[in-house]
Amino acid sequence: MKKDITLVILAAGMGSRFGGLKQITPLGPNDEFLIDYSVYDALQAGFTKIVFLIKEENYEIFKETIGARVEPHIHVEYCFQKNDNLPAGYTLPEDRVKPLGTAHAILCCKDKVHEPFMMINSDDFYGRDAFEKGAEFLKNIKEERPYPYGMIGYLVKNTITENGAVKRGVCQVENGELTKLVESSVGRTENGNIMAKPLDETLPEFEVDENDMVSMNMLLFTPSIFSYIEENFSKFLDKNQDNLEKCEYLIPDILFQAIEEGYATCKVISTNATWYGVTYKEDSDKVKKALKDLVENKKYPKNLWQ
Repeated sequence: MKKDITLVILAAGMGSRFGGLKQITPLGPNDEFLIDYSVYDALQAGFTKIVFLIKEENYEIFKETIGARVEPHIHVEYCFQKNDNLPAGYTLPEDRVKPLGTAHAILCCKDKVHEPFMMINSDDFYGRDAFEKGAEFLKNIKEERPYPYGMIGYLVKNTITENGAVKRGVCQVENGELTKLVESSVGRTENGNIMAKPLDETLPEFEVDENDMVSMNMLLFTPSIFSYIEENFSKFLDKNQDNLEKCEYLIPDILFQAIEEGYATCKVISTNATWYGVTYKEDSDKVKKALKDLVENKKYPKNLWQ
């Protein structure tokens, strides 16, 4: 019997005008977006549903572009990241425009996701191997405590660009489980070494081996994560009551809290896939060439959705 598994794509960062944003810049041989390749790879790997998390004001244009291409091939749902699901008694400043973070984004999908799921960013190319390994993990996942969550781990050498430093979560792994993740700015030095500068400025810069694991925000959960996010939401808001204009409720933070409290574990699943993305304007040509080469090598059809 085929097990239902869902791909949640976080796309609420897209603005209302598609033209100039990297998330929807045409990069494939037939003007495909990177998000097209993620959906195609998920379909090939056995995912049975796609949930797009978007801004409500983008619904029509999103559905008419990306949705129109994808909906004939797989079941699609849409969720909106809005601040109408705060804990009772809590409010945010009226002038806050910035989304409330990735943990809140996941919570906004609660009513549409009832099966094991993978979450990804909308503006990254992750590669087929990552989706296949993620799907295999989800098809065998158990809904039991501690809840066995997962993360697709990339070799850092497969995720950096020669055009500058990139934000990566450098992983510490013991017996296949994630024990620490240091959000860092990662890049090569002039002598070819890879250095990580933690975003937490109290931590020292450190060297990273090119085969060390990093997180690309490709995480694997059961629906048990929703109740954990809800249970800790008010605590997060209380802790940040003096910074409600800018604070973000982030999924890496909530995941590590779940690990520390024994609510969950997180298996690191290594992939040999190469990440592509447009962190810098100069990355665009490299990504276009990589996608063109993948098509010419028959890894993808020339037109994904024909």
